[in-house]
Amino acid sequence: MDAIVASGLTKRYGRGPLAVDGLDFRLPEGTTMGVLGGNGAGKTTTLALLLGLLVPTAGHITVLGHDMAADRFPALARMNFSSPYVALPQRLTVAENLRVYGHLYCVPALERRIEALTEELDLGALLHRPVGELSAGQKTRAALAKALINRPDVLLLDEPTASLDPDTADWVRGWLEHYRAESGAAILLASHNMGEVERLCADVLMLKQGRIVDRGSPEALIARYGRDDLEEVFLDIARGRRTRRLPA
Repeated sequence: MDAIVASGLTKRYGRGPLAVDGLDFRLPEGTTMGVLGGNGAGKTTTLALLLGLLVPTAGHITVLGHDMAADRFPALARMNFSSPYVALPQRLTVAENLRVYGHLYCVPALERRIEALTEELDLGALLHRPVGELSAGQKTRAALAKALINRPDVLLLDEPTASLDPDTADWVRGWLEHYRAESGAAILLASHNMGEVERLCADVLMLKQGRIVDRGSPEALIARYGRDDLEEVFLDIARGRRTRRLPA
């Protein structure tokens, strides 16, 4: 079953150019899809549309079988989102933030859920500190805990390992792989870390100027462009290089 179906998804801000231009894609349950593109390619707008934070100019979104235009609240209860660029309330401690969001999502046995996340994400030393006093990497871990508080079936991630040291970032990627495998959740990942996308994603959407200009598994894209890794493919697309291999 598809967790997300987007058809003709389009967004224009005022009279400006299209920020998202007719996106069509499906994200099956239990899989991770990457969304790649340079600044201004439409990644953040796409995530905001999927979360119902923006109303599409045109097109249709279904999440977990619910029409996001007419029946989004049952889907939103089973979704969550994390981005290091969206701050948690700075004066609240990590524990207080988790309680607030846990109550918003009506999480049962909330204190036990917070205890489990504290152990799984190694938050013990951070739990009673105000978020505003944390380092950038610590804030990223707290934001990830918030995103997992309701055990989401659809998890939208924007740069989930930004500001983390390599060891912690690798641990978080492994934990996300475990969470997806154990829960069957669908994950949509926007990232500029090409190694991260190669490791986590079964499918990748390459965006440029709001459009999907190519897609496929990391392995398929690397082979198609005759490159050694996904970063070189990204640069080819971003810079308009004509290196894509034509079908035989």
